[in-house]
Amino acid sequence: MNNVTEIKYFILVGLSDDPQTMNVLFVFFLLIYLMTVISNLLIFFLVLTDRNLHNPMYFFLASLAFLDLCYSSATAPRMLFDLFTKRRSISVPACIAQTFFYLAFAGSEIFLLSAMSFDRYMAICHPLHYKLVMSWKVCARMVSLSWFASCSVSLVYTLFLLRLSFCRTASIHSFFCDLPHLYQITCTDTFIDMVAIFLLSGTLGLAAFLWTFIPYVYIFRTSLRIRSKTGKMKAFSTCTSHLTVVFIFFGSIIFIYFIPSSRNMFSLNKLISVISALITPLLNPLIYSLRNKDIMEALMRSFYRLKSNLKTNM
Repeated sequence: MNNVTEIKYFILVGLSDDPQTMNVLFVFFLLIYLMTVISNLLIFFLVLTDRNLHNPMYFFLASLAFLDLCYSSATAPRMLFDLFTKRRSISVPACIAQTFFYLAFAGSEIFLLSAMSFDRYMAICHPLHYKLVMSWKVCARMVSLSWFASCSVSLVYTLFLLRLSFCRTASIHSFFCDLPHLYQITCTDTFIDMVAIFLLSGTLGLAAFLWTFIPYVYIFRTSLRIRSKTGKMKAFSTCTSHLTVVFIFFGSIIFIYFIPSSRNMFSLNKLISVISALITPLLNPLIYSLRNKDIMEALMRSFYRLKSNLKTNM
Protein backbone atom coordinates (compact mmCIF):
# COMPACT_ATOMS: atom_id res chain seq x y z
CA MET A 1 0.00 0.00 0.00
CA ASN A 2 1.48 3.35 -1.05
CA ASN A 3 2.13 5.90 1.62
CA VAL A 4 0.29 8.89 0.15
CA THR A 5 -1.57 11.75 1.71
CA GLU A 6 -5.13 12.08 0.53
CA ILE A 7 -6.01 15.57 -0.68
CA LYS A 8 -9.11 17.04 0.94
CA TYR A 9 -9.04 20.41 -0.82
CA PHE A 10 -8.32 21.59 -4.35
CA ILE A 11 -6.93 24.92 -5.46
CA LEU A 12 -8.79 26.44 -8.40
CA VAL A 13 -6.14 28.29 -10.40
CA GLY A 14 -8.80 30.58 -11.80
CA LEU A 15 -8.36 33.20 -14.50
CA SER A 16 -5.69 35.45 -12.97
CA ASP A 17 -3.22 35.77 -10.09
CA ASP A 18 -3.17 39.56 -10.01
CA PRO A 19 -5.46 41.01 -7.26
CA GLN A 20 -6.34 44.09 -9.31
CA THR A 21 -7.21 41.98 -12.34
CA MET A 22 -9.33 39.74 -10.11
CA ASN A 23 -11.31 42.78 -8.93
CA VAL A 24 -11.97 43.82 -12.53
CA LEU A 25 -12.99 40.28 -13.44
CA PHE A 26 -15.31 40.14 -10.42
CA VAL A 27 -17.20 43.24 -11.53
CA PHE A 28 -17.29 42.09 -15.17
CA PHE A 29 -18.58 38.58 -14.45
CA LEU A 30 -20.97 39.83 -11.77
CA LEU A 31 -22.62 42.06 -14.38
CA ILE A 32 -22.74 39.16 -16.85
CA TYR A 33 -24.30 36.85 -14.26
CA LEU A 34 -26.89 39.43 -13.21
CA MET A 35 -27.80 40.06 -16.86
CA THR A 36 -28.05 36.29 -17.39
CA VAL A 37 -30.38 35.86 -14.43
CA ILE A 38 -32.59 38.83 -15.38
CA SER A 39 -32.84 38.04 -19.10
CA ASN A 40 -33.59 34.34 -18.64
CA LEU A 41 -36.11 34.97 -15.87
CA LEU A 42 -37.75 37.60 -18.08
CA ILE A 43 -38.21 35.14 -20.96
CA PHE A 44 -39.39 32.43 -18.58
CA PHE A 45 -42.08 34.62 -17.00
CA LEU A 46 -43.11 36.17 -20.33
CA VAL A 47 -43.85 32.73 -21.74
CA LEU A 48 -45.56 31.73 -18.50
CA THR A 49 -47.86 34.76 -18.29
CA ASP A 50 -48.56 35.74 -21.92
CA ARG A 51 -51.29 33.67 -23.59
CA ASN A 52 -49.97 34.45 -27.07
CA LEU A 53 -46.79 32.54 -26.22
CA HIS A 54 -48.56 29.40 -25.01
CA ASN A 55 -47.40 27.06 -27.76
CA PRO A 56 -44.78 24.27 -27.95
CA MET A 57 -42.00 26.42 -29.44
CA TYR A 58 -42.14 28.93 -26.58
CA PHE A 59 -42.61 26.16 -24.02
CA PHE A 60 -39.22 24.82 -25.12
CA LEU A 61 -37.80 28.34 -25.11
CA ALA A 62 -38.98 28.88 -21.52
CA SER A 63 -37.47 25.53 -20.55
CA LEU A 64 -34.19 26.57 -22.18
CA ALA A 65 -34.24 29.89 -20.30
CA PHE A 66 -34.75 28.12 -16.96
CA LEU A 67 -32.04 25.62 -17.84
CA ASP A 68 -29.59 28.39 -18.81
CA LEU A 69 -30.21 29.99 -15.43
CA CYS A 70 -29.36 26.72 -13.67
CA TYR A 71 -26.40 26.04 -15.96
CA SER A 72 -24.83 29.43 -15.27
CA SER A 73 -25.54 29.15 -11.53
CA ALA A 74 -23.58 25.89 -11.35
CA THR A 75 -20.30 27.80 -11.86
CA ALA A 76 -20.77 31.58 -11.64
CA PRO A 77 -21.54 32.05 -7.89
CA ARG A 78 -18.52 30.00 -6.85
CA MET A 79 -16.25 31.82 -9.28
CA LEU A 80 -17.52 35.21 -8.08
CA PHE A 81 -16.94 34.16 -4.46
CA ASP A 82 -13.35 33.16 -5.24
CA LEU A 83 -12.67 36.40 -7.14
CA PHE A 84 -14.13 38.54 -4.35
CA THR A 85 -12.51 36.78 -1.37
CA LYS A 86 -9.28 35.84 -3.21
CA ARG A 87 -9.79 32.33 -1.85
CA ARG A 88 -9.40 29.48 -4.28
CA SER A 89 -9.72 26.36 -2.16
CA ILE A 90 -12.68 24.03 -2.60
CA SER A 91 -13.28 20.78 -0.76
CA VAL A 92 -13.28 17.52 -2.68
CA PRO A 93 -17.00 16.79 -1.96
CA ALA A 94 -17.98 20.33 -3.04
CA CYS A 95 -15.89 19.96 -6.19
CA ILE A 96 -17.54 16.65 -7.10
CA ALA A 97 -20.99 18.12 -6.37
CA GLN A 98 -20.26 21.06 -8.70
CA THR A 99 -19.16 18.60 -11.38
CA PHE A 100 -22.43 16.69 -11.03
CA PHE A 101 -24.64 19.77 -11.42
CA TYR A 102 -22.56 21.23 -14.25
CA LEU A 103 -22.69 17.98 -16.26
CA ALA A 104 -26.39 17.50 -15.50
CA PHE A 105 -27.34 20.98 -16.72
CA ALA A 106 -25.02 20.80 -19.74
CA GLY A 107 -26.45 17.43 -20.73
CA SER A 108 -30.01 18.68 -20.28
CA GLU A 109 -29.27 21.57 -22.62
CA ILE A 110 -27.89 19.22 -25.27
CA PHE A 111 -31.00 17.02 -25.14
CA LEU A 112 -33.33 20.03 -25.02
CA LEU A 113 -31.74 21.57 -28.10
CA SER A 114 -32.34 18.24 -29.85
CA ALA A 115 -36.01 18.34 -28.84
CA MET A 116 -36.26 21.90 -30.18
CA SER A 117 -34.87 20.68 -33.54
CA PHE A 118 -37.65 18.10 -33.72
CA ASP A 119 -40.21 20.79 -32.88
CA ARG A 120 -38.97 22.95 -35.78
CA TYR A 121 -39.01 19.90 -38.08
CA MET A 122 -42.66 19.17 -37.28
CA ALA A 123 -43.67 22.85 -37.62
CA ILE A 124 -42.08 23.30 -41.06
CA CYS A 125 -42.19 19.84 -42.65
CA HIS A 126 -45.51 18.59 -41.23
CA PRO A 127 -47.54 21.69 -40.27
CA LEU A 128 -50.91 19.90 -40.57
CA HIS A 129 -49.86 17.31 -37.99
CA TYR A 130 -47.98 19.73 -35.75
CA LYS A 131 -50.66 20.34 -33.12
CA LEU A 132 -51.55 16.67 -33.01
CA VAL A 133 -47.98 15.41 -32.56
CA MET A 134 -46.57 18.27 -30.47
CA SER A 135 -49.21 18.20 -27.76
CA TRP A 136 -48.52 19.64 -24.32
CA LYS A 137 -48.18 16.12 -22.93
CA VAL A 138 -45.56 15.21 -25.55
CA CYS A 139 -43.62 18.45 -24.96
CA ALA A 140 -43.63 17.95 -21.20
CA ARG A 141 -42.41 14.38 -21.64
CA MET A 142 -39.59 15.49 -23.93
CA VAL A 143 -38.38 18.10 -21.44
CA SER A 144 -38.73 15.67 -18.51
CA LEU A 145 -36.82 13.01 -20.44
CA SER A 146 -34.04 15.51 -21.14
CA TRP A 147 -33.65 16.23 -17.44
CA PHE A 148 -33.90 12.58 -16.43
CA ALA A 149 -31.39 11.33 -19.01
CA SER A 150 -28.80 14.02 -18.25
CA CYS A 151 -29.11 13.66 -14.46
CA SER A 152 -28.79 9.87 -14.76
CA VAL A 153 -25.65 10.13 -16.91
CA SER A 154 -24.19 12.78 -14.60
CA LEU A 155 -24.88 10.53 -11.60
CA VAL A 156 -22.99 7.68 -13.28
CA TYR A 157 -20.01 9.95 -13.90
CA THR A 158 -20.15 11.19 -10.29
CA LEU A 159 -20.12 7.62 -8.97
CA PHE A 160 -16.97 7.02 -11.03
CA LEU A 161 -15.41 10.10 -9.42
CA LEU A 162 -16.18 8.90 -5.90
CA ARG A 163 -13.82 5.95 -6.30
CA LEU A 164 -10.86 8.17 -7.23
CA SER A 165 -8.02 9.18 -4.95
CA PHE A 166 -6.38 12.58 -5.42
CA CYS A 167 -2.76 12.74 -4.34
CA ARG A 168 -0.72 14.14 -7.23
CA THR A 169 -1.52 17.82 -7.07
CA ALA A 170 -4.10 20.07 -5.52
CA SER A 171 -4.26 22.48 -8.45
CA ILE A 172 -7.08 22.53 -11.01
CA HIS A 173 -6.28 24.70 -14.02
CA SER A 174 -9.75 26.20 -14.31
CA PHE A 175 -12.22 28.37 -12.41
CA PHE A 176 -14.58 25.45 -11.68
CA CYS A 177 -14.53 21.67 -11.25
CA ASP A 178 -15.20 19.51 -14.27
CA LEU A 179 -14.70 15.89 -15.24
CA PRO A 180 -11.50 16.26 -17.35
CA HIS A 181 -9.80 18.38 -14.69
CA LEU A 182 -10.38 15.81 -11.95
CA TYR A 183 -9.15 12.89 -14.06
CA GLN A 184 -5.96 14.84 -14.81
CA ILE A 185 -4.97 15.02 -11.13
CA THR A 186 -6.02 11.60 -9.81
CA CYS A 187 -3.55 8.92 -8.77
CA THR A 188 -6.08 6.10 -9.33
CA ASP A 189 -5.99 3.89 -12.41
CA THR A 190 -8.76 5.30 -14.60
CA PHE A 191 -8.63 2.96 -17.62
CA ILE A 192 -12.02 1.34 -16.91
CA ASP A 193 -13.56 4.72 -16.08
CA MET A 194 -12.31 6.30 -19.29
CA VAL A 195 -13.56 3.42 -21.45
CA ALA A 196 -17.00 3.51 -19.81
CA ILE A 197 -17.23 7.30 -20.05
CA PHE A 198 -16.05 7.26 -23.67
CA LEU A 199 -18.65 4.66 -24.66
CA LEU A 200 -21.50 6.31 -22.78
CA SER A 201 -20.65 9.86 -23.84
CA GLY A 202 -19.93 8.80 -27.41
CA THR A 203 -23.22 6.95 -27.78
CA LEU A 204 -25.41 9.62 -26.23
CA GLY A 205 -23.44 12.48 -27.77
CA LEU A 206 -23.69 11.03 -31.26
CA ALA A 207 -27.41 10.34 -30.81
CA ALA A 208 -28.04 13.92 -29.63
CA PHE A 209 -25.89 15.34 -32.44
CA LEU A 210 -27.77 13.38 -35.12
CA TRP A 211 -31.15 14.12 -33.53
CA THR A 212 -30.27 17.82 -33.60
CA PHE A 213 -28.91 18.16 -37.14
CA ILE A 214 -30.71 15.51 -39.22
CA PRO A 215 -34.09 17.31 -38.89
CA TYR A 216 -32.48 20.37 -40.48
CA VAL A 217 -31.67 18.38 -43.60
CA TYR A 218 -35.41 17.88 -44.09
CA ILE A 219 -36.18 21.43 -42.97
CA PHE A 220 -33.88 22.93 -45.62
CA ARG A 221 -35.23 20.60 -48.28
CA THR A 222 -38.80 21.61 -47.44
CA SER A 223 -37.89 25.31 -47.24
CA LEU A 224 -36.25 25.26 -50.69
CA ARG A 225 -39.46 23.87 -52.17
CA ILE A 226 -41.46 26.86 -50.97
CA ARG A 227 -42.12 29.02 -54.01
CA SER A 228 -42.66 32.40 -52.39
CA LYS A 229 -39.59 34.30 -51.23
CA THR A 230 -41.47 35.50 -48.14
CA GLY A 231 -42.35 31.93 -47.20
CA LYS A 232 -38.74 30.82 -47.54
CA MET A 233 -37.48 33.69 -45.42
CA LYS A 234 -40.07 32.98 -42.73
CA ALA A 235 -39.14 29.29 -42.63
CA PHE A 236 -35.42 30.04 -42.40
CA SER A 237 -35.87 32.82 -39.82
CA THR A 238 -37.66 30.48 -37.40
CA CYS A 239 -34.59 28.23 -37.38
CA THR A 240 -31.77 30.80 -37.41
CA SER A 241 -31.92 31.56 -33.68
CA HIS A 242 -31.96 27.90 -32.71
CA LEU A 243 -29.10 27.02 -35.07
CA THR A 244 -27.01 29.91 -33.73
CA VAL A 245 -27.44 28.66 -30.16
CA VAL A 246 -26.72 25.07 -31.24
CA PHE A 247 -23.46 25.96 -33.03
CA ILE A 248 -22.18 28.08 -30.12
CA PHE A 249 -23.01 25.47 -27.48
CA PHE A 250 -21.93 22.37 -29.42
CA GLY A 251 -18.77 24.11 -30.63
CA SER A 252 -17.61 24.93 -27.11
CA ILE A 253 -18.51 21.47 -25.79
CA ILE A 254 -16.60 19.73 -28.61
CA PHE A 255 -13.52 21.88 -27.97
CA ILE A 256 -13.53 21.29 -24.20
CA TYR A 257 -14.22 17.55 -24.17
CA PHE A 258 -13.06 16.14 -27.50
CA ILE A 259 -9.94 18.10 -28.42
CA PRO A 260 -6.86 16.86 -26.50
CA SER A 261 -5.60 19.50 -24.06
CA SER A 262 -2.01 20.33 -23.14
CA ARG A 263 -0.28 22.79 -20.87
CA ASN A 264 0.12 25.17 -23.81
CA MET A 265 -3.67 25.22 -24.27
CA PHE A 266 -4.68 25.99 -20.67
CA SER A 267 -5.41 29.66 -21.45
CA LEU A 268 -7.45 28.86 -24.56
CA ASN A 269 -9.30 26.13 -22.70
CA LYS A 270 -10.18 28.60 -19.93
CA LEU A 271 -11.48 31.09 -22.50
CA ILE A 272 -13.70 28.47 -24.15
CA SER A 273 -14.90 27.34 -20.71
CA VAL A 274 -15.87 30.92 -19.86
CA ILE A 275 -17.80 31.22 -23.13
CA SER A 276 -19.56 27.90 -22.53
CA ALA A 277 -20.37 28.31 -18.83
CA LEU A 278 -20.97 32.06 -18.53
CA ILE A 279 -21.38 33.79 -21.90
CA THR A 280 -23.62 31.27 -23.70
CA PRO A 281 -26.44 31.40 -21.08
CA LEU A 282 -26.51 35.18 -21.61
CA LEU A 283 -26.38 34.98 -25.42
CA ASN A 284 -29.30 32.54 -25.67
CA PRO A 285 -32.05 34.91 -24.46
CA LEU A 286 -30.52 37.81 -26.41
CA ILE A 287 -30.43 35.77 -29.63
CA TYR A 288 -34.01 34.61 -29.22
CA SER A 289 -35.50 37.88 -27.96
CA LEU A 290 -33.82 40.28 -30.41
CA ARG A 291 -34.75 38.15 -33.42
CA ASN A 292 -38.23 37.18 -32.24
CA LYS A 293 -41.14 39.48 -32.94
CA ASP A 294 -43.53 37.59 -30.62
CA ILE A 295 -41.16 37.91 -27.66
CA MET A 296 -40.70 41.64 -28.22
CA GLU A 297 -44.46 42.18 -28.53
CA ALA A 298 -45.06 40.17 -25.34
CA LEU A 299 -42.43 42.29 -23.59
CA MET A 300 -44.19 45.50 -24.69
CA ARG A 301 -47.57 44.17 -23.54
CA SER A 302 -46.13 43.31 -20.14
CA PHE A 303 -44.54 46.75 -19.91
CA TYR A 304 -47.82 48.52 -20.67
CA ARG A 305 -49.72 46.30 -18.20
CA LEU A 306 -47.17 47.12 -15.51
CA LYS A 307 -47.37 50.82 -16.35
CA SER A 308 -51.16 50.73 -16.23
CA ASN A 309 -51.18 48.95 -12.86
CA LEU A 310 -48.76 51.49 -11.41
CA LYS A 311 -51.00 54.35 -12.55
CA THR A 312 -54.07 52.64 -11.08
CA ASN A 313 -52.40 52.15 -7.69
CA MET A 314 -51.15 55.72 -7.46
